[in-house]
Amino acid sequence: MGSRKDFIKKTTFGAGGLAMGLSAKSYGRVLGANDRIHVAFMGCGRRVGAYYESLSEPFNTELSYICDVKQSQRERVANDLKENLSYSPKLTDDIRRVLDDSNVDAIFNATPDHWHAPGAIMALKAGKHVYVEKPCSHNPRESELLVEAQKKYDKVVQMGNQQRSAPHTIEIIDEIHNGVIGHAYKAVAFYSNRRGEVPNRSQQAPPSDLNWELFQGPAPREAYHHNTWDYNWHWYGWKWGTAETGNNATHEVDVARWALQVDYPKHIFVDADKQHYPEDGWTMYDTMYATFEFPGEKVINWDGKSRNGLDTYGSGRGTIIYGTEGSVFVNRGEYKLYDRAGDLVREKSSGGSEQGTALGGGGSMSTRHVANFLQNIRGEADQQNSPIDEGAKSVHMCHLANIAWRTGKSFDVDTSTGHAYDRKAMELWGRDYEPGWEPKI
Repeated sequence: MGSRKDFIKKTTFGAGGLAMGLSAKSYGRVLGANDRIHVAFMGCGRRVGAYYESLSEPFNTELSYICDVKQSQRERVANDLKENLSYSPKLTDDIRRVLDDSNVDAIFNATPDHWHAPGAIMALKAGKHVYVEKPCSHNPRESELLVEAQKKYDKVVQMGNQQRSAPHTIEIIDEIHNGVIGHAYKAVAFYSNRRGEVPNRSQQAPPSDLNWELFQGPAPREAYHHNTWDYNWHWYGWKWGTAETGNNATHEVDVARWALQVDYPKHIFVDADKQHYPEDGWTMYDTMYATFEFPGEKVINWDGKSRNGLDTYGSGRGTIIYGTEGSVFVNRGEYKLYDRAGDLVREKSSGGSEQGTALGGGGSMSTRHVANFLQNIRGEADQQNSPIDEGAKSVHMCHLANIAWRTGKSFDVDTSTGHAYDRKAMELWGRDYEPGWEPKI
């Protein structure tokens, strides 16, 4: 990874340095020893690299623990960081050991979806701040519990919808709110990928270095099946994952909802199915077109194609916002502003390093998002870019879409609570837990 000097230089200047929002005053405070934030990584899969830059000197953090249920995962992260840290973090497979340590201030939760809300709630009860990757919950009830827990324990909880911290996106969303395209009435959020065939699940012994008991954690127990611990848990049933809508729609739907300034929809309809590799192990839909209708005659569409790489809208992912006087295209790399005739008025590149549909990793948006999280812990930020009660509303839309597909029904929604006016839909509001692992606040 290069020298510590190069690592710090890359972090400070390559990711924006002071331009990330750290004022000269706060920059000085971050370097103060008394302000050091002791953090732990919970989950060492594809997202953990997004947190590495926050361990450099300008952020004044210390990585106390590397926690993952698979030994090779946590050892890999320790090896990644050994040349850039002057100390050795503790390694463990059990997050409860981390939460029992009163010196730990904050947790970065990058576990599979079924661990997101339960792990975050456990951390809040232990007095920790939490950065939780999207989706912040596995089901609507967990979102409600997580928001309640944040309010009860009064800690910073930030969801990993990092485009909320992208300067080019903040800029154009502010302009939309100020009328640059007139009245914004519709948004289309989209994602296209070329995911291939996945193995069919077959029962076998878990990998020798995997703590299968702790991987399951809150989920009811079952025998291990091949490949579950790795990325394909996303598609192997509803016990672990939230399908592509929870996995990726969270990002673009969040931008759409942010642009239109809407909360809960009044009606949800989906057209979705498994369209590719009919005999493989993928058990969910891989193609979805969802329609969310909101008060004020506003609409958000989600166009998700997991296994068809056609860039329908000229990009693999992004959001288009339509207004009475123009339109905006925005993704992680740029925005384009058009007038009502469809002529380009202005465009701006993010200049960042976090674009496209590639798996995992990190980049400048993630670094800014983490910086905003840390600044809020210190009380230095002007605002929190993604407070959990806001992020949970976008995740809630994804849950509603999944429930609509699972029930085979469209339904109306209470716009004040997000609850479905449908008995069958409400039966999927929560899930079963392994006894003793139920999330409680």
